[in-house]
Amino acid sequence: MRQTHADGLVFPKTFRALQIASNGAQIHTRVGGSGPAVVLLHGYGETGDMWAPLAKALESDHTIVAPDLRGMGLSDKPAGGYDKKTQGRDIAGVLDALDIETAALVTHDIGNMVGYAFAAQYRDRVSRFVLIDAPLPGVGPWEEILKNPLLWHFRFGGPDMERLVAGRERIYLDRFWNEFSANPARFSEAARRHYAKLYARPGAMHAGFAQFAAFDQDAADNQAFLAAGKLAMPVLALGGERSFGATMAAVMRFAASNVEEGVVPDSGHWIMEENPEATIALVRAFLDRK
Repeated sequence: MRQTHADGLVFPKTFRALQIASNGAQIHTRVGGSGPAVVLLHGYGETGDMWAPLAKALESDHTIVAPDLRGMGLSDKPAGGYDKKTQGRDIAGVLDALDIETAALVTHDIGNMVGYAFAAQYRDRVSRFVLIDAPLPGVGPWEEILKNPLLWHFRFGGPDMERLVAGRERIYLDRFWNEFSANPARFSEAARRHYAKLYARPGAMHAGFAQFAAFDQDAADNQAFLAAGKLAMPVLALGGERSFGATMAAVMRFAASNVEEGVVPDSGHWIMEENPEATIALVRAFLDRK
């Protein structure tokens, strides 16, 4: 298993790191533990490494599947396919390769969008769904959320922007880690160096911008998913106390019929860095509930 010296980002040695061919891309995936499957989907500014503390907490009685999304981390960075509907199919292919039929989902940031697209396309394959601190394009108060000036990066991209950040990936990413946290010091220097190195890999910033450029298509796809009916599986919508807070549940009530609201205390957006103990406790209690 590939290891990192960044604080909190080391998966247990019992985990395997696989390159899984899925939907036209190689998806870097960490797999370990035993028991009912849980898929962990990360967001922008991080990779599947963010989930190491939760993986450690769940591995004794869950099979953990933690991929790097298409275009991020050590997964392929193809020319296209960054709409979340396509990436939902990436996740289906990963599970097929692992012979996993059904799983719980735990997702954060852009992982929420990929997770929702997976759940909406493969409703019988998702047993429970935890979404953490990010909206869904085209769902609920999306247009109001877009007006927040902190979200200017949703429309930032293209070749000139790539030239601006080339060699300056750390500067660009620090803005996310600092502005979206309640306490930037909790996003460790070691973790910042780790992620900045991954996002400086060839094609990584281009693929990152493509995740946001796909939002208009994602909104259209999500409207079609909504027209097919709300998700029926139990949903836990978590927001950071100093970030989305209860808005996460307000968003999900437009998309799911069985939504439980939760707030990660003393945390901004980066819940696994800012308050992993509370996040793990909230997720664990929801997964364990009969």
